[in-house]
Amino acid sequence: MENASTVRFSSCRGVAFEIKPQANPFAINTADQNRNANAEREETSRRFRLPRDFIRSASKVLPSSLQHSISLASSHFCDLDSDNEEEEDEDDFFYLEEGVFKEGDEQHNDTDENAILDSSSSKHSEKPQQPPVPKKRVSRLSIILLDQGLFTVYKRLFVVSLFLNVIPLVLAATGHFTYARNRASLFSIANILALTLCRSEAFLRLVFYLTVTILGRSFVPVGLKIAVTSLLQSLGGIHSGCGVSSIVWLVYSLVLTLKESGNTSTAIIAVASAILSLLCLTSIAAFPLVRHLHHNVFERVHRFAGWSALVLVWAFVTLTISYDPVTRSYTDNLASKLIRRQEFWFTLAITVAIVLPWLTVRRVPVDVSSLSGHASLIKFSGGVKSGILGRISPSPLSEWHAFGIISDGKTSHMMLAGAVGDFTKSLVSKPPTHLWARTVHFAGLPYLVNLYDKVLLVATGSGICVFLSLLMQQTKAEVYLIWVAKGLDDNFGSEIVNRIKAYPHQDRIIVHDTSILGRPNVSEMSVKASKKFEAQVVIVTSNPEGSRDVVNACKASGVPAFGPIWDS
Repeated sequence: MENASTVRFSSCRGVAFEIKPQANPFAINTADQNRNANAEREETSRRFRLPRDFIRSASKVLPSSLQHSISLASSHFCDLDSDNEEEEDEDDFFYLEEGVFKEGDEQHNDTDENAILDSSSSKHSEKPQQPPVPKKRVSRLSIILLDQGLFTVYKRLFVVSLFLNVIPLVLAATGHFTYARNRASLFSIANILALTLCRSEAFLRLVFYLTVTILGRSFVPVGLKIAVTSLLQSLGGIHSGCGVSSIVWLVYSLVLTLKESGNTSTAIIAVASAILSLLCLTSIAAFPLVRHLHHNVFERVHRFAGWSALVLVWAFVTLTISYDPVTRSYTDNLASKLIRRQEFWFTLAITVAIVLPWLTVRRVPVDVSSLSGHASLIKFSGGVKSGILGRISPSPLSEWHAFGIISDGKTSHMMLAGAVGDFTKSLVSKPPTHLWARTVHFAGLPYLVNLYDKVLLVATGSGICVFLSLLMQQTKAEVYLIWVAKGLDDNFGSEIVNRIKAYPHQDRIIVHDTSILGRPNVSEMSVKASKKFEAQVVIVTSNPEGSRDVVNACKASGVPAFGPIWDS
């Protein structure tokens, strides 16, 4: 037993740690051994230590929440440290800049502020370190499929979109809507246009801009702003509803065509059937279960099947408009007929919405620096407005990755990428000199901050990059921030930390380093801060479980809250 072998364990996050058994389970360490152990723990604690004034400024804002966060040394394995390959193929929108915090298993002590500050000193290191207790991890897929609720805005918009299509379809089938019966394919194309616009980054950038410009005034009721925010965040519900509706209308059109096959050509039927097959394939690939487990498959099917369907829609429109059922032939004066038909203009609008973002794709030089083995900072030239997100890719036809943009709006901008997947890990191991980027960036939930007068932003881990520009640039809203992360300087670098220190309103910021202060109850911190700051809305960027908990806690306390949702 004297030379007992080291025992290796793995946590629920897939991070390994080791324990060396004692020769005697009842043996007592000598004083020298204790001193060596304490010195080692003190060195580790100091390595993650924040400047005293930086921590103190946070505790002045909300001391009660920080007092509540005192615990034993954090045993949390944050997402930045995760080596779990099963999490690599995750949805870009839902896990955009995924946070590093997961609540639960806190052990709190009632101590004062001085004890909090001393937690990074040797006093804290003298406490015996307890090995982490593995916790049964809730499946992220179950959070996506089950914990979002049955009556979310997304699902209500899906039902409304479907309902608005079912009514005219039933009327057409019963002979009470002749126009829809004769132009069923037009209704299918109209739904394809609607779902395309719901995902058009250029179109949505305009919609978000007009929304903030028109409704971002103090006299506009907060309830209206909340409703509009919910609508814009959940446009995916309209996208999905119109996708299903387009299939239903096309099936109805094909049934009518087959009943009167003498009035159409075989080519038209074949093209319509091919379009229907591609739409069905795209919808199956977008089902949450498939999309979560095989995201790359979803993305490529969506892209290439969508492009193929667009080409076939053009062929379908051209054939149906030029075909003469009387002579059973195709007419020559196609141009004059096309410009008079709605199908042509709808298809043209779909084409413009799809092609426009690809016209902005450029291969741009980048400067990638590895902050640690867990994250990288990607720098680009050109300033970007606050609240904007961007997409980058190593191979534009196969994959795109969305990240929050950090910029002062002047000469450059950055992206912070946690190394959790193949692409982001490659940024650390093999930093590229060039990447493909869409130069027209898109607006997301952070862009709507300027709708309100007072907003509390809650970020965990690398989720801070979504909000950092709002601290670096002037905003109409009063912005307050809670940032919970592990090893700020080590994992995120002084450049990120200094950006937060440079914010002129330090009394509006709470920074919680879990490697020093232990893991807090982020939901409780968010509720208390929202009440103290009198925030009109709370916006959170974290992992799925963390975002859900903060949003639910804030809503239960009467404070509107938003976080990333599935297919937002």
